[in-house]
Amino acid sequence: MNSADFLSVLFIAIGLSADCFAVAIGASVTARSPSRLQVLRVATTFGLFQALMPVLGWLAGQTIVKYIAGYDHFVAFALLAFVGGKMIWESFHAKDERDKQTDVTKGFTLLTLAVVTSIDALAVGLSLAFMKVHIAIAGITIGLVAFVATVIGFLLGRKAGELIGRWAETVGGVVLIGIGLRIVISHILS
Repeated sequence: MNSADFLSVLFIAIGLSADCFAVAIGASVTARSPSRLQVLRVATTFGLFQALMPVLGWLAGQTIVKYIAGYDHFVAFALLAFVGGKMIWESFHAKDERDKQTDVTKGFTLLTLAVVTSIDALAVGLSLAFMKVHIAIAGITIGLVAFVATVIGFLLGRKAGELIGRWAETVGGVVLIGIGLRIVISHILS
């Protein structure tokens, strides 16, 4: 891969990592004080999904992309709205502080967020095949950038969480729903 191709892949990786960054801010605000293990778990999961999805898109070619391209943005919105809505609901209905926080750093919620933040990378994998780049290097680059963006998002979100206090989970849910809306609007307008 020449330096121009690598630079293109790097810019693609930065663009793809924007959702990881935004979700990490929301998750950090919600968790208020996420541990290093939680940050590492989310960053690693997001990085792996971001690295693997372009490879899957590259391997699958037009077969899968043509089936999901028409509605992938609605699926992403629905999943983000579900997780965000659940966080908002729990912020007003939990009985004690321990129950009040949705742990977005594990289980089904983490996997849902990893898929949602990486679904665009599946379609990017198809375009990478047309660019004739080395897909392994591209996947690793995209995954590493997503990992770093997620860690930075957690660090910034931690500071924001300290400022907004008890409204943190509500804000985190609104951020996730906002990301979903941005995905749908950007797809409709493009």
